[in-house]
This record gives sequence, structure tokens and C-alpha cells, in this order.
Amino acid sequence: MKEGIHPNYRDVLFVDLSNGFKFVTRSCVATKETGKAEDGRELPLFKLETSSESHPFYTGQQKSVDTLGGRVEKFRNKFAAFKK
Repeated sequence: MKEGIHPNYRDVLFVDLSNGFKFVTRSCVATKETGKAEDGRELPLFKLETSSESHPFYTGQQKSVDTLGGRVEKFRNKFAAFKK
């Protein structure tokens, strides 16, 4: 393997801002803040807007919206006059 081309992976604390869920994983993301993990270690901190703990797809709270049917009906109504 070539030297110097691989990123510097380290343990990083990720925090979901929507519900406060924290998890530690290895990452090379650039951070400016540090945070305390559950095991007491001081780690680089990265704040997330959403994670698997808060995303509707993973929590089962996703709402299925049928937009295709509405678009088709809107199209038919708009161009119904040209059919005659």
C-alpha cells in the first residue's frame, strides 16, 4: 500500500441534535469541538441533524404520501379542455 494516501481514522463522538442520542465510531471527519463519551473519554464531537435513532424511515414513523395520483389528476384537469 502507498504511504500517506489513507485518511487518519480515529474515534469520534456523534450526537443527534434532535433527540440527544450519542454514539462513537471511527471516522476521519474534521471537528472543532470535543465531547465526553459515556465511558468517560474525551473525544472529537460531531453534531448530526438526524441519525438512525430519529430518522422517520428507521423509526417506522414514515408517512407514505401518494403524490403521483394527485399529479396525474391535476394534469388531466388542466388539459381536459384540449381533448375536445
